[in-house]
Amino acid sequence: MEQKEKEAALEAILFAMGDSVELDRLAAAIGEDAEETRRILTEMKERWEKEERGVCLVEYEGAFQMCTRGDLYEYLIRVAKTPKKYALTDTLLETLSIIAYKQPVTRLDVERIRGVNSDHAINRLVEFDLVTELGRLDAPGRPLLFGTTEQFLRSFGVKSLEDLPRLNEAKLEEFRAEAEVEVQEMNAEVPEEERH
Repeated sequence: MEQKEKEAALEAILFAMGDSVELDRLAAAIGEDAEETRRILTEMKERWEKEERGVCLVEYEGAFQMCTRGDLYEYLIRVAKTPKKYALTDTLLETLSIIAYKQPVTRLDVERIRGVNSDHAINRLVEFDLVTELGRLDAPGRPLLFGTTEQFLRSFGVKSLEDLPRLNEAKLEEFRAEAEVEVQEMNAEVPEEERH
């Protein structure tokens, strides 16, 4: 198989699949190792960018996807239905942040951090395909574990979770202290007999 044929095969696979495809699967399809396949894909990506094509190659945690260039969105909506947009409220962003940084995480863990019921927020994030069920925790009741999706990476323009901004430890401590004060104030407002 010549280089041109390998590139054509990779392009055909990525176009037909629509979603991202793991590097190992792409390598197996063209009979190459992962390193050589990554090199071919990188060359394709750079050439497409240089040619200013309407599509680009994007990598998400070891998987590749053919995508429309973001700056061409306005042309797409002229012929396609406007894609469903979702609004991320402060509550949803807060919940999503907790899941992104703490995953895999249970609903109860999210609620402990937020201090309020998070059923609705988590369900909405699952609907938006930003969060998914990862399995169950090996604990009493076998609670569901949640984590972010590839759509989350795509939506926030990061290739992997390692690309998320690092949390400032000093700011984190400040948030913890504020949360403890809020809990103490809430407990002070609740009569002793209602706390148990």
